Amino acid sequence: MLNNLQLTDILATIAVLVSITLLIYFALKTLITSNAFQTGVNLYQQKDYQGAEAAFRRVISINSTNDVVRLFLGDTLREQGKIAEATELFQEVIRRSPKNPQGYLRLANILMEQEQQAQAKTNLQQAQELLQKQRQPETAKKIARLLEQMESKSN
Repeated sequence: MLNNLQLTDILATIAVLVSITLLIYFALKTLITSNAFQTGVNLYQQKDYQGAEAAFRRVISINSTNDVVRLFLGDTLREQGKIAEATELFQEVIRRSPKNPQGYLRLANILMEQEQQAQAKTNLQQAQELLQKQRQPETAKKIARLLEQMESKSN
């Protein structure tokens, strides 16, 4: 029969082994995700949008919570002319992370391309407000100038 000291040693060893296994698992997952993301960025920069799309989708399949990857995937889809899919991704980022100005900016870009100025303006105003709150005044000023230009064109 095992005494209490031996049982304690066995439980401690099991706990350490489980912790090490989990650490290795998450390290490998992070490495794979990072490599796939970097591959996607490189392919995007090389204008291989189909390859970039596949890489970004792989990252999302591994780590479904990463909104930065969704933004890159949306950009990639937009470059391929898959506007509806890109729009949906940007709207998803906005729903998931309503304080992320990048979703609003990218959605506004698509809306401007589709000549939906009113919706584009609303998204730009939201992005501007968030950027001001996040202490990014220079970017907020650029958006303000863009909004002024849009206003002067509509008059």
